[in-house]
Amino acid sequence: MKYRIRTAVFLLSAGLAGALLAVMTAPAQQAPVRLTLEDAIHRALEANLSVLEARTRAEEDQGTEARSQAALLPRVSAQTYANYQNRDLRAFGISVPGLPLPNVVGPFSNYDFRIYAQQNLLDLGSLHTLRASQRALDADRLTEQDARDLIVRVAASLYLNAQSAEARTQAAQSRVTDSATLLKLAQDRHDAGTATGVDVLRAQVQLANDKQVLLEDGNQFKQSLLELARNLGMSPGTPLELAEPLRYLSLDQPAPDALVTSALISRADYESLATQRETLLEQQRANRARFYPKVSINGNVGELGRSIGGVATTGLIQGQIDFTIFDRDREGEAQQLAARLRRIDDQIDDLRRGVDEDIRAALLNLDSAAQQVEVAVEGQGLAKRELQEAQDRFQAGTANNVEVVTAQDELARAEENYILAVSSHVDAKYALARALGDTEKNIRKFAGNP
Repeated sequence: MKYRIRTAVFLLSAGLAGALLAVMTAPAQQAPVRLTLEDAIHRALEANLSVLEARTRAEEDQGTEARSQAALLPRVSAQTYANYQNRDLRAFGISVPGLPLPNVVGPFSNYDFRIYAQQNLLDLGSLHTLRASQRALDADRLTEQDARDLIVRVAASLYLNAQSAEARTQAAQSRVTDSATLLKLAQDRHDAGTATGVDVLRAQVQLANDKQVLLEDGNQFKQSLLELARNLGMSPGTPLELAEPLRYLSLDQPAPDALVTSALISRADYESLATQRETLLEQQRANRARFYPKVSINGNVGELGRSIGGVATTGLIQGQIDFTIFDRDREGEAQQLAARLRRIDDQIDDLRRGVDEDIRAALLNLDSAAQQVEVAVEGQGLAKRELQEAQDRFQAGTANNVEVVTAQDELARAEENYILAVSSHVDAKYALARALGDTEKNIRKFAGNP
């Protein structure tokens, strides 16, 4: 008996220890990341490759600007040497008539410690090249901002896709609950002898169909979260939870003409093209300045002597003027710059029309989507009333559940219409935010997050 008790205690202790060890060694389930729209935008900007590349291009142009500035700053260098040499006087044409001189003199030593300096006093070409590099840096910074605006728009769209998929999943879950209730009612009435087996079968089919739709919508929601995580620089396996559900927020319709004028000031891509045009103009000025004279001053000072102990201070200072008489390369460069300037002018004109089109199209879509939301809300209300009346009639025994199943399908269609309309309205607001420029600020405002 005591042996059995000890055995039981041992087995119980071993079981408890094993269970405890399993709990301690089991991988902890990762808590879902609760993601707001603003969080999604911030993560996308930190991780997107286009933004990172645009940032490095701006940093590269900073180095170009520094190199261009170096042509206008003093250049100072130091040099020292010591040599041991001999010289062939006849090779240098040194001779004295009537006086015999040796052909080779030396060897002798020479020491020189010297500092050289040069400063351009007038160099219009380098000045315009510096200004062109500064304008190019400004243009790349605007290009970086445009890349950020585009990524903000993409991140907002991906977040909206996930919101829409979540709304469809929730609607499908609600329909499954209603169908399960309808099946329970049909079974109860069948047991009471007031409904036929066809009513029960019809309710079972409806529940199976709604479960199928729920599975499909749930999978689409999970797929949208995978895509969202990937584009935010997160591991696709990271569990996500949307902190902001899909919702409708009306927006007053502004006048398109006023918006176009302000957008041309705020759009980073338009400003970038305008700045690139200024860069080309400075390059053209630098090209013309290649025929202008350049004025510089240079000199050196140092210690020179036959031995280290016998060096003496010597130096030189001189002014210099350089002229370019013939330069075929300048004409070719001028032709290149003129072609680039015409191309950038065409791009500016095309983008101006594109901004106008984007704004007007976004406003049209915004107005249409707002009207669709109103109609969808009305359709939802009617479909819910139809379903309620059909359920009441079936429960009262005055009709079979064909009307209920039909009303459920109508409600599902009305809910889908509402989700589509709200999603279209939100997407139109995001498109308008992108068209106006300063996309991140405008999307935050249109989403109701000041």
